[in-house]
Amino acid sequence: MGDLEIRPAAAEDIPEIVAMLADDPLGAQRESPEDLTPYLAAHARLAADANQHLVVAVRGGRVVGTLQLSIIPGLSRKGSTRSIIEGVRIHADERGSGLGTQLIEWAVDESRREHCQLVQLTSDATRTDAHRFYERLGFVSSHLGFKLQL
Repeated sequence: MGDLEIRPAAAEDIPEIVAMLADDPLGAQRESPEDLTPYLAAHARLAADANQHLVVAVRGGRVVGTLQLSIIPGLSRKGSTRSIIEGVRIHADERGSGLGTQLIEWAVDESRREHCQLVQLTSDATRTDAHRFYERLGFVSSHLGFKLQL
């Protein structure tokens, strides 16, 4: 990965992570970078859970990407463990550089180390470029997703 480091996110990384989460049309509607309080509380919960891996990609001392990998033990599929990739974001300056591929490959490799039999992710239906990206990496669009806002 050259000068790229993928490491657990620290509380000090939260402003950069939230800025990336808010830096697109969908994120701009649902994120609030001006108040980091809920994000810091969420980071503390994630950091305390061994099945949650919130990571950042750092290049030249700067946070340039992030994702969350959740490990979920289950009963289905003969007691398989699966992982879910969430919140994948690449800094605008790094898009198209291959960083997204490196982050997803890290998540898949980490899922193997965690003995997962399946890696899954969701992507908003409007993110057609992201869909092509995930398909290029071998992911198959096999299910419909449903959400209930609470």
